[in-house]
Amino acid sequence: MFDLGGLTWRELVRSLSREAREKDLMGWAAQLAFFFTLSLFPLLLFLMLLLGFMTGERTQLRDSLLFYLSAVAPVSASQLIQTTIEEMGRSRGAGKLSFGLLAALWAASNGLRVVSRALNAAYNVEQRRKWWHERSLAVGLTFALGAMIVVAVTLILYGGDIAEQLAINLGLGTAFTLTWKLVQYPVVLFFVLLTFSAIYYFAPNLENRKWKWLAPGTLIGVCLWLMVSFAFRGYLRNFSMIKTTYGSFASVVVLMLWCYLTGAAILIGGFVNAVIAHAKNRQTTG
Repeated sequence: MFDLGGLTWRELVRSLSREAREKDLMGWAAQLAFFFTLSLFPLLLFLMLLLGFMTGERTQLRDSLLFYLSAVAPVSASQLIQTTIEEMGRSRGAGKLSFGLLAALWAASNGLRVVSRALNAAYNVEQRRKWWHERSLAVGLTFALGAMIVVAVTLILYGGDIAEQLAINLGLGTAFTLTWKLVQYPVVLFFVLLTFSAIYYFAPNLENRKWKWLAPGTLIGVCLWLMVSFAFRGYLRNFSMIKTTYGSFASVVVLMLWCYLTGAAILIGGFVNAVIAHAKNRQTTG
């Protein structure tokens, strides 16, 4: 199904493990966790204020966003996010909207710079971009990924209402509405896959790059992120001793651990693509 560059799945896993150790993948993931944590709160604040200005349904929007986030994030992390967002979102204004945008942009773009450097290491390429080129690429990619997130969130929260209005205005009937309610979640999954693909395409400093809608690393990265998120959530619910160990800091620790696992999943997907690219190069050069 996938072109692994002549590698078997066992050889792929073995090569991936070796590359992860040599290139310090988990160390890069720790850096990502730091910037993800910094960007998460202002990003959520910006999304709620932006869509709240557009819809006027601020409370419902906040509850819906936190509900869908809690489906993936651990309970302690979700509670911490909810408390922080409530404190930050008590007042409403353009200044807070601007702050949320700038803070999220700064932290998220730094996170993407970390991804870029990690994937450069995975592909054995040097960072030849000028500092302004690297920063502008990170900012541009942040805007693009942010736009995808806004579209995905809008589809999740208001997809049903949009479908009903289209059905009424275009005379499409209830079948269209029901179909859309079933299709909207695969559409959101498509945007998640598109986000991972965009990161793996633009982040590394490669001369000859080729866009792939569903590269092995993309599928592995997304599936791994979903699996570790749900597994970590289940572990915390049933077996965790984190609260006993860290006390009042437990929620912060859980949030950073989840961001750490998220960063690891993103980088593992990119490293998979790099391992396959190296194997293909060896096939070509003989």
